[in-house]
Amino acid sequence: MSTEEKSAAPRSLAEALRVRDDVSLAALLRSRPDLVTPVPTDLTQLATRAGTRASVVRALERLDRFALQTAQALAVAADPAPYEELLGLMAGDEGDPAVAAALPRAVALLREQALVWGADDRLRLVRTARELLAPSPQHPSPTGLGPTVREATAGMSPGRIQEILAAVGLASTHDSVSAVSALGELFADRTRTAALLAALPGESREVLDRLVWGPPYGQVTHDPAPHLRALLDRGLLLPTAPGTVVLPREVALHLRAGRAHRTPEPVPPPVEAAATHRPQVVDATAAGQALAALATVEELLKEWDEGGPTVLRAGGLSVRDLKRTAVALDVPEPVAAFWVELAYAAGLVASDGEADERYAATPAYDEWRELPPAERWARLAESWLTATRTSGLVGGRDAKDRTLSALGPNLDRSAAPEVRHRVLALLAGLPEGAAPDAESVLARLRWERPLRGPQREQREQREQGEQRDDDLRSRLARWTLSEAELLGVTGRGALAAPGRALIGAPEPARPAAQPEPEGPGDKLPVHHHRTPPAPAPATPAERAAATAAAARLLAPLFPEPLDHVLLQADLTAVAPGPLERELADVLGVLADVESKGGATVYRFTPGSVRRALDAGRTAADLHAFLARHSRTPVPQPLAYLIDDVARRHGRLRVGAASAYVRCDDDATLDEILADKRAAGLGLRRLAPTVLAAQTDPAALLEGLRAMGFAPAAESAAGDVLIARADARRTPPRAAPEPVPDGPPVPDDTLLTAAIRAIRAGDLASTAPRRPGHADGADGGPAAGGELPRTSAAETLATVQAAVLTGEALWIGYVNAEGAASQRVIAPIRVEGGFVTAYDHTADEVRTYPLHRITGVAELADDAL
Repeated sequence: MSTEEKSAAPRSLAEALRVRDDVSLAALLRSRPDLVTPVPTDLTQLATRAGTRASVVRALERLDRFALQTAQALAVAADPAPYEELLGLMAGDEGDPAVAAALPRAVALLREQALVWGADDRLRLVRTARELLAPSPQHPSPTGLGPTVREATAGMSPGRIQEILAAVGLASTHDSVSAVSALGELFADRTRTAALLAALPGESREVLDRLVWGPPYGQVTHDPAPHLRALLDRGLLLPTAPGTVVLPREVALHLRAGRAHRTPEPVPPPVEAAATHRPQVVDATAAGQALAALATVEELLKEWDEGGPTVLRAGGLSVRDLKRTAVALDVPEPVAAFWVELAYAAGLVASDGEADERYAATPAYDEWRELPPAERWARLAESWLTATRTSGLVGGRDAKDRTLSALGPNLDRSAAPEVRHRVLALLAGLPEGAAPDAESVLARLRWERPLRGPQREQREQREQGEQRDDDLRSRLARWTLSEAELLGVTGRGALAAPGRALIGAPEPARPAAQPEPEGPGDKLPVHHHRTPPAPAPATPAERAAATAAAARLLAPLFPEPLDHVLLQADLTAVAPGPLERELADVLGVLADVESKGGATVYRFTPGSVRRALDAGRTAADLHAFLARHSRTPVPQPLAYLIDDVARRHGRLRVGAASAYVRCDDDATLDEILADKRAAGLGLRRLAPTVLAAQTDPAALLEGLRAMGFAPAAESAAGDVLIARADARRTPPRAAPEPVPDGPPVPDDTLLTAAIRAIRAGDLASTAPRRPGHADGADGGPAAGGELPRTSAAETLATVQAAVLTGEALWIGYVNAEGAASQRVIAPIRVEGGFVTAYDHTADEVRTYPLHRITGVAELADDAL
């Protein structure tokens, strides 16, 4: 390197950032959004923030496995390290074409992330990253390498070092520093080290083989065996503490043939297809699942129409209530927890906030029901995709060993939306109609975020008290695959067209005809060079467009709602498909659902008919309704059932005294009193047609209905009370906000403004000033970056002169809140104690009070 090139080489990360263009700075701030919150005042502050421990840890966690392996190799290389040394650590002495091809990309990524800076001949890992990744006894390196000879011999006596030199055939030196250097050079020489190892007994080589890939530390007794003594005498094992020895890094690298990693992974593992189906079959299956999802959510909310389960004191559903919900929906409890959490995430269910707090549908549920089916599904799918609440955690334990309950606290996992989108994006990368092999998806995710699994997620699990063998990211991926199938985002495991639109992936062009694959068939690999799907929709407008596109693609796949059912002689009705809203609502009150599927079977019972009569329907209304909506004649048994229940309905009246029963037929009251099942109601006769009860009206109604009667509730005026459906709603409630996974990614507008402010602030802090004001004699910045200091008279005179000459000034400014800043301004006019100037820092014309300017300095002629 020439003298000019050396002088031009950056001496710090700040200088390396200073020579970047705006596109490169925008890429850095986009990939590490914590650096722009708040916006740094200049590039020096940006570099300082990029080197903080919290920011570096976050950046390392978002590296893929090969980029992380590259950073780990740099942590055990020389500082600075030439590119050739890094390539040798990654590819080994024999070379690896795949590693050599992928390494430039990894180095470029580390540079973009400001984790590495410097030219290829002087690559430097930022100090914090080196401290995190370099090996130490407390924190072993993922490479399995130990300390260098210099580090391991730091506390060794000079005499012992000279003994090792003599044992390996090196001449003694006059000081320990040169002795350690000579020993390190010997072990770094492949030829001489090979000869040294060849002279060792086989048992000694076996010891080295056990330590070579880590951990490099071992235990020895105070009187080591001869084969261990041979290693200690030659410095091939060096003592680090009493009874502990370590394999020096140089020796380990020789035994590894120069590799820092046993298995470099330059190429991501492919996602493989376990089965393939025709895209039309996938879309049709997903549409069927989507219809079932809508029906399940409606059934759940219908169960809670008159007030759902009570809210636990700590929040959430009790285990018993979740079991009841699972039985009502006819699904396993984990699936019931998923539907409950999905309705909550979509803002369709919430707690009512009353003293006896219960869960109920929200007003948004009524609005949601009025939407077309495809839009209702798209709303649910979008809520699922962006929610951080994770139903798969329900039933686990938190940090205080308490059960995690559905709708309760501590279910948010900030990584959930990113994992869901990434899993669906990997499915979008498969050939259309291909269902992925789940393990290959997990392997790909572990390659893309290796630190999120074994380190960060395990830490989060410990904080949450979770005891799991696999990492949270893998569990999120498994849950995503199953939940996407439940929701209809996928069909038969393959991503459907509406699901593809939901994540913003482009719709593939379908050929005119495709052969029907045979089940599992051959596995179809998705190689790393496939064009990746579109990134996740970031702005609300993009998300709304993706949701609308998904609904538009799903709508033609839904069957048209039917306006009829088929009545059967066995008191059942068969709905051969989805029903119109009004028909489904009335039929849901008049009959009980007996079975679901492609065709729903409803059964008419005395209780269901009474329920319709309680809702204000008359027998004539029910007969007309059935005749109007049945494609088959109304069976005689059903007509008799309606007439029989209607004839007895309302003969008994229950009202509030504490509670009473009245009936014009005193024989009916005699029958009730004589019934043993009425003993718990505390009934006694007050008059021939009136009975008083020691229980409340609701319990009395239920008790009489359980005895086979059909009582009706009445008001204080004696009018029959009609039980309206959909009566209970919570006050307006907003859907829960997702918990962000770190600062949000800045949009283009914010990035442009931030880069402009950083550039201007950097200009203000680094622009050369003319000597004689607040600067040093060399015209550089004030010591320590301090604000310029001049008297009020000097400030006014300098500003007035700049108005005449048009020169730019460097000023120190303190705003009304007391915040100090440096600015570069071009004064336009001075009047009334204010200076109006073009502010290069803010890129706009501003007015500043002169008394808030701490001082001014003239810039050098070539500063701007």
